[in-house]
Amino acid sequence: MEVFKEFWPKRLPHTLTIPNIGIHDNLRITVEKYPDKPALHYYGTTYTYQELYDQVLEAAAFLQKQLDVIKGERILLYMQNSPSFIISYYAILMAGAVVVPVNPMNKTEEISFYRKDCEARYVMAGQELLSNVLPLLTENELKCTIVASYGDFIKSNDSGFSLPKEVQLTSSHLKKENRIISWDTLKQANLTYETVPIDIDELACLPYTSGTTGNPKGCMHTHRTIQANVIGTAAWMSMTSDAVHLTSLPLFHVTGMQHSMNAPIYTGSSMVLMTRWDRNTAVDLLGYYQCTNWINISTMVVDFLSKPDIEEKDLHSLKIVGGGGAPLPKAIGEKLERLTGITYCEGYGLSETISQTHFNPPDRPKLQCLGIPSFDVSVKIIDQETEEEVPAGAEGEIAVNGPQVFDGYWKRPDENQKVFFEADGKRFFRTGDIGYQDEDGYFFMVDRKKRMINVSGYKVWPAEVEAKLYSHPVIEQACIVGAPHPRSGETVKAYLVPKENVSNEEQLKEEIIAWTKEKMAAYKSPTIIEFINELPKTASGKILWRHLQDKEFQK
Repeated sequence: MEVFKEFWPKRLPHTLTIPNIGIHDNLRITVEKYPDKPALHYYGTTYTYQELYDQVLEAAAFLQKQLDVIKGERILLYMQNSPSFIISYYAILMAGAVVVPVNPMNKTEEISFYRKDCEARYVMAGQELLSNVLPLLTENELKCTIVASYGDFIKSNDSGFSLPKEVQLTSSHLKKENRIISWDTLKQANLTYETVPIDIDELACLPYTSGTTGNPKGCMHTHRTIQANVIGTAAWMSMTSDAVHLTSLPLFHVTGMQHSMNAPIYTGSSMVLMTRWDRNTAVDLLGYYQCTNWINISTMVVDFLSKPDIEEKDLHSLKIVGGGGAPLPKAIGEKLERLTGITYCEGYGLSETISQTHFNPPDRPKLQCLGIPSFDVSVKIIDQETEEEVPAGAEGEIAVNGPQVFDGYWKRPDENQKVFFEADGKRFFRTGDIGYQDEDGYFFMVDRKKRMINVSGYKVWPAEVEAKLYSHPVIEQACIVGAPHPRSGETVKAYLVPKENVSNEEQLKEEIIAWTKEKMAAYKSPTIIEFINELPKTASGKILWRHLQDKEFQK
C-alpha cells in the first residue's frame, strides 16, 4: 500500500467510476432534480436552475440553427465571470461543439493566434472586451461574435452590492455593427434546440497553455477527462446540493472552471458569482449568501484577510477553503485557521490535467504542500534524463497518470512525444515540475516549472514575452525573469539590450511597458525593465537566464 493511503479520507473510496454522459448532461440532470433551486446569485439577482437551463437551450439552438455550428467545431469563449459565461459554456457543449476558453486579459494578437490555431469561426465575448475582437471580424478571421452585456443579467440589486464597471454595461451601450450579434437576439430568435448525441471520449474543451517555445498549445480535454475531475472534486470536497460556492476564481481557468462551476452544477449547489475580485464585495457576498465553499488562489486569501476589519466579520458559514496556483504563506494560513477554524486545503494540477491531480486531505492537510494523489492517479518522481523513477525522498520531475490527463496537445505531435512516456503499462505525463515525496507520502514542489513565472496564480512563460519584445524596433536582445513582488508573489522583469545608446532610459522604459500592454495580457507585461550592455551567455552563446533569475531573488 502506498504510504499516503494511511491519510486518505476514511469516508472515501480510492477509485471513482466516471459517468458515461457529457458534461452538459450534468446540468440537464440537475435541472430535473432541482428546477427551482438557486443555481447562481449575481450581485443580488438569483437564477434558478430552470432559468439557467432555459437560456442555455436558447443559446445552443441559436448556435445550431442560426450559425450552423457543426459537431466538433471550436468556439472561442472570451468573457469574464458572468451568467453569460456559464450559459455560453454549456450551450457550446450542447450544440456538440468545443469550448475554447480565452483569458479575458488577452489582447487582439493573442486572440488571433487562438483563432488560427484551432480554426474557430465564432467567438462569444463580453461587451467590455469587444474592442479586442473587432479587428478580427473579417471574412478571413472570425465570421461574427455574440456579445454579452453583463448588466443585462442584473434584475435587481436591492442588497446594494458594489458593481464592477463591467457589470454596469448593458446592451443599450452596444453599437449595432456588422458581424456583431447582441445577446437578446438569441431569445428573440425563438429557435428549438435539437439534441446532439455525444460520446464522452469526444473533445469538449481546449484550454491553452504556453511553454518554452513561446507558442500557446491547446490541451485536448474530452468529456471523460473533465468529468473525472468534476466527480473527484465533488467527492473530495464533500459537496452537497446545499453547498454555496463563492465563485471568485476566473472561470476560463481550469481550477475555477472545475471547482467553481462544473462541480457545483454537477451537485446542484449554488454559485455566488463575482465578475471581478474585490475583497470588500467578497466579504459582503460571503456573509449575505452564507457561502460554505471557497476555492481561490493564495493572493486572494492574503488580500481578503488583510481587510482591516476582517476580525469583526462573520465567516462562520465557511466549511472548506482551499486552492492552488501558489503556496499560501504560513502566517496567512494560521490567521485563516484562527478566524474560521479551517486549515487551508491546497491542491496541485495543470491545464493538461484540467485542474487537480493532487489534493490535501481536508482532515489532515499540510500547508505549502501539493497533497496526495487524487482518485485513480498514479505518480512517479523521475530522473529528467532517463525517465527512471528516483529513490524515495529524492527530487525529480513529477509525472502523472490518471483519468483526468489530457489526450495531448492540439496539432502538436512533436510536443506530445516529449511529454508522454510508458511505464508499468500506463501512459505518464511529464509535468516539468520538480518535486519530492515526504515520509507520509505527501508531495512537495521544489523548483519552478521550467522558466515559468507565477503572477498571482497566472502562468507567464518568458519565451512568449521575449518573442514579442524582439519585434520592438529598439530592442536588440531580451531576457525575461521573475522578480519578487509583495502582493502577486512574482512579477515580470525584462533585461534588455538596446540596439543603440539610450538617452532617456526612464522614458523608454515607460514606452516599452505601454507597448507590451497593447500586445499581450497585462499580467505578462514587464513591470520592471533594466537595460544592460550584454546578456550573460555560455561559451556556445546560450543566454544564462538562471543567472539573472537567481540574482533577483538574492537581493
